[in-house]
Amino acid sequence: MTVVGVIPARYASTRLPAKPLVDLLGRPMIQRVFERVQKAASIDRAVVATDDERIASVVRSFGGDVLMTSTDIRSGSDRVAAVAEQMPGDIFVNIQGDEPLIAPEMIDEAVAVVRDHPDVSMGTLVRLLEEPADVTNPSVVKVAVAANGDALYFSRSPIPHVRDESETKRWLTSGLFYKHIGIYVFRRQFLKVFATLPEGRLERVEKLEQLRVLEAGHRIRTAVTRFDSIPIDTPEDVARVVALLKQVKQPR
Repeated sequence: MTVVGVIPARYASTRLPAKPLVDLLGRPMIQRVFERVQKAASIDRAVVATDDERIASVVRSFGGDVLMTSTDIRSGSDRVAAVAEQMPGDIFVNIQGDEPLIAPEMIDEAVAVVRDHPDVSMGTLVRLLEEPADVTNPSVVKVAVAANGDALYFSRSPIPHVRDESETKRWLTSGLFYKHIGIYVFRRQFLKVFATLPEGRLERVEKLEQLRVLEAGHRIRTAVTRFDSIPIDTPEDVARVVALLKQVKQPR
């Protein structure tokens, strides 16, 4: 199977304009993400999907593969579907363009959810939620998971709702809350289906593109990862990631 890692990248961002081009110790964020994706053993080809020539120009400057896509595209996965119309591949992976520290092993884990299970058309990752404050933080997406690993629902609200307050601590310490890691893996045929689905009411209200799939009656298989993601959305996030990068010996 040929696996294509796609990094959707928009120039516009409400909280952090020109986010893909933010400098992180001498390299733009989009380059750092691209290089991490290339290190994943499961990825045969990495490509940036953008609607802005400024981003495309930077990607070309560091030797990256880039495809121009429409400015009218609704979500990152819709942008991945647009890429699939222009290049061959059996499995397409939507990798967030604002996670310069993403572990290549995490990408491999996500790919395995679909590649190793013929009955699975779309997969993603979840992680045990460890910080109590994250349960009520709307920026941390929670997910309820069925016994077979299929996602039941994604929400910015705490799910499940623990009715008895005395049980909340036990749920946290027992690792029963999961956070969603925003990486999506699609079989080519299902990606075509995804692109035809109308925006769902749940997707619209929660601002979570994966809910479009569940509302339409399709499945999303999950796998638990020990890795975490650190997305960049604000200047404070930039400072945090730069501090982490300084702790790692940088290649010359």
